[in-house]
Order: sequence, then C-alpha cells, then structure tokens
Amino acid sequence: MSEGKVTTEDHGRVRVLTLDRPAAYNALSIAMIEALDSALMAALDDDAIGTIVLRGAGRGFCAGHDLKEMRADGSADTLQRLFDRCGDVMMRIAECPKPVIACVHGVATAAGCQLVASCDLAVAAQSARFATPGVNIGLFCSTPMVALSRSVPRKHALEMLLLGDMIDADRALEIGLVNRVLPDGEELPAALVLAERIARHSPLTLRLGKAAFQSQLERPLDDAYQQCARVMVENMLARDAGEGIDAFLEGREPEWRNA
Repeated sequence: MSEGKVTTEDHGRVRVLTLDRPAAYNALSIAMIEALDSALMAALDDDAIGTIVLRGAGRGFCAGHDLKEMRADGSADTLQRLFDRCGDVMMRIAECPKPVIACVHGVATAAGCQLVASCDLAVAAQSARFATPGVNIGLFCSTPMVALSRSVPRKHALEMLLLGDMIDADRALEIGLVNRVLPDGEELPAALVLAERIARHSPLTLRLGKAAFQSQLERPLDDAYQQCARVMVENMLARDAGEGIDAFLEGREPEWRNA
C-alpha cells in the first residue's frame, strides 16, 4: 500500500491543505492523490471555507509521481488508473468553485509542477524551483504538459518540456507560472493574505466568475463574449450583486448571502 496523507488547517475562511509525505518530497502516489482528492472535496462541501491554499510539508512542494511505485507495478491498468486519477484531481482544482492558491517552497517538479499550474494562483519562495524533467529519464511529461501549456505561453512551456531543466522562482514569475515571489519563509503568510482577501468576496460571484473564466478560454472570441454576457446577466440578477452595488453606493460593507 502506497503512502499518502494530507493535513488541513483553517485560518478563518481559508483552508490550508498540506501534502504530508516529506520523506518522499510529497510524491503523488495513488494514496496521496486519493487523500488530496478527499481533502479538496471536504473543502468544497464546507460553506465556511472560501478559498484553499495548497502547500507541501518538509523540504519541498511536490516532486511529482512516485517513480518507485510506478516501477513496482508497471502494468498498463495500474498506470492508466494512476494518470486518470491524477487528471481527476487536476480537473477538480480547475473546476473548483473556490479559488485554489499554490504555496510553493523547494521543488515542484513533473506532476508537482502540474499541480502548481493547475491552481488558480501561485505564490513561491525565492528558493523554489520548477521543472518538467521527464524527458531526462525517457518519460515525457505529457500529463503535466496539459496544465503547463494552459498556464504559460507555448514556447516557454515547450522549453521546459523539451529541456527538462530546473527554472528558478524569478523565471517562473517571468513566464507566468507563479504570481508572486517572496523571501523564504514569507510565502505562506503572503498566500494567506491573498486567500483571505479573495475569501471576503461573494462566494456566488467567485463561483460564477471562475467557471466563466475556465469556460471562455477555449472558445472563439465571439462565442466567448456571448457566453460571458449571459454570465453577467445571471450575476447581475443575483441578490449578492444587488447588495454589493447598493453597499458601494451607500458607502457601507456588503453582507453576502451566496445567492
């Protein structure tokens, strides 16, 4: 049985999920993937939680898939299940109505880099390092490529995938893989401040907005405008939009009802 554990800690309306397998650099074994999926589902089902922060225990964020586990039982069925379930979790993050922020220190490689790219926002420590190094061991990072190619421009994604080299936090910021780079030890407080600011907004508005953002990305321009216009109408007719506008005009804080 592979190892996998995700610990949780709440800070007001922010839930911090920590990949807790530090001896293996939080490698994504089947058990770890299942534990992360369960933790994400629990956060989704908790109305008291507005945003999610994802981090790793120990010396790094996540070193990708568990290569030892993959070699121990390398049957096609087992590998298919592994990559399918990992894809399910990445989709869970992308489709999550609550914003998810990666908080990265140490290494985030292969499927660990995929995890960062799948999150809505990412905050990194100055010493953080990122890579999709599968090409170096004869296993192209094809599934990490899906999230990476949707997070950074095409040529930057291909450079990471074809070379397999580590990039530092400043380069990750430059190409858009992360949003902010902080001195080591300041990344979690910064991620919490960011998450807390987002969590102050209407949950309904965040849910509609994130879903619309994901949906319009792959649409033709005219279709994207039509789809987002429908979302704007739906949003404008919601109670929270009326409350927010009235509160702004009256100079007071809004009272969200998630409706």
